[in-house]
Amino acid sequence: MNQARGPRIAVIGAGSMFFGRQAIKGVMSSDVLKTGTLVLVDTHEPTLASMTALAQRAREHSGAPTKIEASTDRREVLAGCDFVVLTFANEGIRYRGIDTEIAARHGVRMCSSDTIGPGGIFRTLREAHEILAVARDVAELCPDAWVINYINPTTCNGILLMRHAPKLKSFALCDGLHMPHRRRTLLRNIGLLGPDETNPELEAKTSLRLGGINHFTWMWGFDVDGEDCLGRYYDYMRSVANDENQKTHSKARNNGRYRLAISEIFGAANMVIGHTKEYVPYWQGYTTNPYYIEPLATFDAPARQQQRDEVFTEIEAWGSGDKEMGEFFESVDTDHATDVIEGMWGNLGKQFYINQPNRGAVCNFDDDAYFELLSDVDMKGPRPVEVGEMPRGIKGLTHQVLDTHELTVEAAVSCDRKVLRRAMLTDPIVNSIPDADAIIRDLLEAEKDALPAGWYD
Repeated sequence: MNQARGPRIAVIGAGSMFFGRQAIKGVMSSDVLKTGTLVLVDTHEPTLASMTALAQRAREHSGAPTKIEASTDRREVLAGCDFVVLTFANEGIRYRGIDTEIAARHGVRMCSSDTIGPGGIFRTLREAHEILAVARDVAELCPDAWVINYINPTTCNGILLMRHAPKLKSFALCDGLHMPHRRRTLLRNIGLLGPDETNPELEAKTSLRLGGINHFTWMWGFDVDGEDCLGRYYDYMRSVANDENQKTHSKARNNGRYRLAISEIFGAANMVIGHTKEYVPYWQGYTTNPYYIEPLATFDAPARQQQRDEVFTEIEAWGSGDKEMGEFFESVDTDHATDVIEGMWGNLGKQFYINQPNRGAVCNFDDDAYFELLSDVDMKGPRPVEVGEMPRGIKGLTHQVLDTHELTVEAAVSCDRKVLRRAMLTDPIVNSIPDADAIIRDLLEAEKDALPAGWYD
């Protein structure tokens, strides 16, 4: 590894349902990371206490020498940090529910409601100013740290840091293309690996032309030891197209059918259909004769809140000793961010999908297009691997989504209602000027407590 000591890693928003416990598992399980310091920050004291108790019991169980610090005030603990991971949200589930309900009232359906459409736009508006406040603290207290954004919309917030905190070292992550798991899954899908099998030699001979915007990524090349396997992947998609019809969760329902339909349209295999189906107008229900797949099921905030409550009941049980820590280490996966940090700090030579400026990797886009791409990574930062031209069709859609994200960031920073309106009407699933205006009006009113005062000056 490239350092005599372990890294100091701050998790801002340690109570994140999808990151906090995984980060604890990842740090305590890694020879590279466990000799460092894990800093847990959350403004909600009971949540912070539960996460700290879990971290302490995980350390005791594993025998890791990890130092654990916790604070409700990030400024108390940022000094000396090597990595600062952003995972917080301001009542994220509640406000996503509000976004979903108001948008649907005006004809826009969102199954996730946190990345594109009115939900993605307004989540950016709610979180951007706090993200920039953290960035200012990092610049003052630990200016050499890598800032890793894990807050959706990943692309908007990555662009936000790139454009408005350019002196900081930053990139953004999502777990949808977590490597090497994604490559292995693709090989299993086409029958070249068994369900639990790994084959490093075969994996090394696998080449993917895969990338795009986070939650809107596509694979247009899949070669294994020189053989074109994209057709075999289409056969796999056809074979499972009806498997998920009975799932009721909005991000999972009908995904096999949605994925096959959109992949056949564009000649590129969609990688994250649970989100991508929300980026296109085909299943919005605009027409009197809908496409043969039903319109999107909308995000269910109460069900998501119940899921979060169940997760925290489990966290509290592990932290209190009511549940065995052996079960924690067996049942909780490591996380993409801790895997990336391990690869960077340990100089392990591993590649990961990372959201960052394009820098020529997709040659028919600008260098500053913010893409999720396979990257070489070390303490110098991520460097995207060239994937060539993005095919037409998805190229045009990608430009529209990028413009929506860029305008959203501009609106969030400026609190300019004209720019917000432009972002909303550039968005690919908003097709009515009166509906867009009504959504903006109603969301600005409903979310007044969570939005910067500049929107109301």
